[in-house]
This record gives sequence, C-alpha cells and structure tokens, in this order.
Amino acid sequence: MSSSTSPLPGRPAVSWRHEITRTQWLVLAGTTLGWGLDGFAGSLYILVLGPTMTELLPHGGIEPTGASIGFYGGLTVAMFLIGWATGGILFGMLADYFGRTRVLSIGILTYAVFSALAALADTWWQLAILRFIAGVGSGVEAPVGAALIAESWRNRFRARAGGVMMAGYAGGFFAAAAAYALLGDHGWRAMMLLAGLPALLVWFIRRYVPEPPEISDHMRSRRQRKAQGNSHSDDHFVLRRLFRAPLLRPMLVCTALATGALITFWSVSTWYPQILRALTAAAGLPREVADHRVAVAAMLFNAGGIVGYASWGFIADAIGRRRAFLISFAVSAAGIVWTFPFDRGYTEFLIAMPILGFGLFGALSGTFIYAPELFPPSVRATALAVCNSVGRYITALGPFVAGVIATSWFGGNLGIATAAVSAVGLIALVGLVFARETRGEPLPTDTTAHPVPHPEKSLS
Repeated sequence: MSSSTSPLPGRPAVSWRHEITRTQWLVLAGTTLGWGLDGFAGSLYILVLGPTMTELLPHGGIEPTGASIGFYGGLTVAMFLIGWATGGILFGMLADYFGRTRVLSIGILTYAVFSALAALADTWWQLAILRFIAGVGSGVEAPVGAALIAESWRNRFRARAGGVMMAGYAGGFFAAAAAYALLGDHGWRAMMLLAGLPALLVWFIRRYVPEPPEISDHMRSRRQRKAQGNSHSDDHFVLRRLFRAPLLRPMLVCTALATGALITFWSVSTWYPQILRALTAAAGLPREVADHRVAVAAMLFNAGGIVGYASWGFIADAIGRRRAFLISFAVSAAGIVWTFPFDRGYTEFLIAMPILGFGLFGALSGTFIYAPELFPPSVRATALAVCNSVGRYITALGPFVAGVIATSWFGGNLGIATAAVSAVGLIALVGLVFARETRGEPLPTDTTAHPVPHPEKSLS
C-alpha cells in the first residue's frame, strides 16, 4: 500500500501558502533547529580539536606534536562517531516503537548535556568518553527528524522540506564558525559549554511538534493486536524485517550511499582545520592568525553546505534522485582531488571550501531525503538509523586512519592522507547503480495500515 502525494485529476492547483499547514511548519522548525544545533555542537568540537589536544595530551604524559594531535584527536572523533552510530540504531528502534517526538527529545538532551560536560575533561581519554556519550544522543536527530518530515509533509514539498531540514546542520556549522571567530579567544572549554545550547530546544519540541497521525495509528494498532493475541509480519522485530526481503535490497543501497557520503564528509571536515593550522604555522604566523583562518574557511565551507543541503530536494524534484546524487558526488570528487593531494595556499583553500561544502553536504542531504521514500512507517526510523549507522561505524575509522597514515605513509602530510581516505567514498557509486528512482512516488505504507484522517492537505 502507498499513501498518495500526487495531485488528484481535475482538481485545481492550490497555492503553496494554503497547501502547507501550520503543523507542517512547526515540524520543519523543530527538526531544523534540532539538526542545526546538533551541527553547532559537533562543529565547535572540530574547530577546537587542535587547541584541546594541545592542552590535554601533556596531562597524560604525551607530547602534543602534529602526529600525536592527529592520532589522539582522530581517536576522540572516532569515539563520537561510534557513539553516534550506536545511538542512531538505539533511538531509531525506540522511535518506531514509542513514537518520534518523545524519543527525539531524550536524544537531544543527551547530546547537549554531555557535549557541555566535555568542558570539564582533564585528560584526552575523559574527553573521549564524554564525546562517545554525546554521540549516542546525537544519533537521534537525523533519522528521527527525517522520518518526521517525510510523515508530516505528505505532499509535493516533501523532498524540499527534507532539504531545508538538512540545511540546518550546515547552518549549525556556520553558527559555530561565527561563534568561534567571536569567542574563540576565551578557550576551548568555553566553546564546549556553548555546545549545551540544544537542551533549550526540547521545550519547543514537546510543546509544538506533534506525533504524526500515521505513527500514532500504527502504535495503537500494534497494541490492539498484541492485546488480542493476533500476530502479523509487520509486528516482527524491526531489525529482523530490515534484513530480509523485500527490504534487504533498499537497505543495502541506502547503506552504500550513506557510507560513501559519510566517510568522505568526515575525513574532509575533521582535517581541513588542522591542515590550515599547519599551513599557517609553516609560514611563521601566530596562532591567532591560524584561528582566524580556520574560522573563515569553516564559514565558507558551511555556506556552501547550506546551499548544497537546501537545494538537494529542489534539484531531486527537478531531475530525479539518482541524478541529484551524481551531481553531489561529482562536485565532491572534483573539490577533493583539486584541494588535498597538492600544496595549496590559504587563498586556494578559501576558493575550494564552498565547492566542497556544496558537494559533501548535498550528498548527506540526499541520503535522508531518499531513504524515507523506500521504507514503510513501522521500520522507517530504524532503517534510516541503521543505513547511516553502518556508515558511521565505518566512517569512525576515517578521521582516525587519516591521522595514522599521515604519520606512517605520507610523512605527516594530512592532505594526501585525507584524499586517500576520502577515496573510499566511491562505494556510494556502487549503491547508486542499484538505486531505483522514487521521484513522484508516494511514501510506502504498512500492509496493516488503516486510513487515518490527516489534517494536512496533500493536493499538488
């Protein structure tokens, strides 16, 4: 069964102002802010990674050289990504069983509180533990938020709303870069305290973001079947359902797409600040200049990312999902090949940053717009979480491996190491070969679904 999102024959066109409801705007605002503040907290840590390791490593008897900062800094980023992947699967399953908004609120509180607690760390391993727990909470926002958008925006604007929500992450990166430029001289601990801001969003979500009627109906029907002793295939454990036909194929496709996009994104976004710092130090310029250069580059990277994120849904509606992915992959590859394997100056980095942001963020946006169109609501949040969490488990090795191979193989050259690790992202092209086009198709529904009255209009 499928839920209709296409226009009804013979019905007059309806203005988007009348077609989009207040509820849909509130859902979009809540999920965009949540994902944006997630990006804000994550980006702050990346921006202060160098100074943080420089201060904490001596507390463990480790000299803060470029190689050791790369190794231990990469390890803390890997711990965060492992936590993100674990939390994504955990909260994704909980969201399919207990609803979207309650689980979303719990996850946001977790990552906000433990991101801020990182300001109290005294050693690198304490920081790594706190980053892991923050990552567990951070895993909730993208899969559950993307599912909420798809289930609430049941009209022709679904993909575009998904792109706007995803743009919040790059917006959060941009805000973090601005905060670092203005307040970075207060030190990394002050920056990590700012990462606790997402906790304020929980009040808004609990008050203004409703549970999609489709999900409420699904949970109610499942409870009734359980009380009556009835069993249906839709009631089987969600992970069991995802790894057998007919959902196995889309799971493999989405996992390949997400893994390729994620490993490339995190390898680039983790190490370009450190590459710029090394470039500045080699020129004999002070740390303050390096901090300013990193902040400017980050703002340009995320400005391109906002455009890449937000435009992906519009591009995908115009030319199809598969072609939109191709554009994102091609732009990303071109930017990486031009920027990292060669010795580039600061100005050349500034030119490349928005191009890299457009391609890398765009590919991430696509995975969360495309995947909800392949899975029914009873497994949708879990499917999105698992596809991306598998990618994140693999991705967790990316920043860490880049730091290791820069030392072992490339004489400390993080640029070449970043390009080499990013090449693993070509696995996304394998997934794209087997991906089916979903432009214009309605969302899948469960075989046990019953018609639920929706307040949202779904005319085109």
